[in-house]
Amino acid sequence: MKMETSEQLKELVKEKYAQIADQDKGMNELSCCGATGCCTVDSALMADDYTKLEGYVPDADLGLGCGLPTEFAQIRKGDTVVDLGSGAGNDAFVARSIVGEKGKVIGIDFTNKMITKARVNAEKLKFSNVEFRQGDIENMPLASNVADVVVSNCVLNLVPDKEQAFTETFRIMKKGGHFSVSDIVLVGDLPEGLQKSAEMYSGCVSGAIQKEAYLSIIKKVGFENITVQKEKRINLPNAILKDYLSVEEITAFKTSNTGIFSVTVYADKPESCCGPACCK
Repeated sequence: MKMETSEQLKELVKEKYAQIADQDKGMNELSCCGATGCCTVDSALMADDYTKLEGYVPDADLGLGCGLPTEFAQIRKGDTVVDLGSGAGNDAFVARSIVGEKGKVIGIDFTNKMITKARVNAEKLKFSNVEFRQGDIENMPLASNVADVVVSNCVLNLVPDKEQAFTETFRIMKKGGHFSVSDIVLVGDLPEGLQKSAEMYSGCVSGAIQKEAYLSIIKKVGFENITVQKEKRINLPNAILKDYLSVEEITAFKTSNTGIFSVTVYADKPESCCGPACCK
């Protein structure tokens, strides 16, 4: 299935993640980054282990991430943290354990079913300082200059207009604030069969862009001190690749310099703002 427009891509992601919201972590771990309909993959290829982090809530962990951004985000007590693509609340609840009672966590997600699931989890935990809002990361339902810290886990690569997403991230962030985002990026071009697969798109791979292009967008928007905090190569097994590539294409792909990586990227919004997203 070839997706032609940004709106079609968004609808695909919304549809897939609505299905995921109805599944538990075990079911999601049997699919590509949680995208139902993909062939079986070891979740360790993408997701990192949250279970030892303070604030971890098993019911909120759908196994959809590709890093641990909250671990690297330098969150402090009393901070306001915004989680982009908050899902069932996994990173939001970990962040809440750090900011404490005087802090605040706001999760934003595109999928109504995810918002509902996150709100149910927050209600069970009786958290009064964690809220979840339905919205598009390209046009966030937040005022400007509200976040001390922004986190996101394997979500921004699914957004069609990544520059607009980072522009919005810049806008909602206080001067001197920062983000830590885990995402999937590429080095070299993916084979055409992977790029055009709708299932792989909502499974976090085909929506990814080149690593250098990703970092360049962050710089262009106006962020500073851009740092790759963690990088991990994702080695897709033949069991997945065979559904998209011929035997010859798999061999060529695996022997090339092309790579799929999980990266966790940090950046600051400068105290004196002069980027294109300033004063918005």
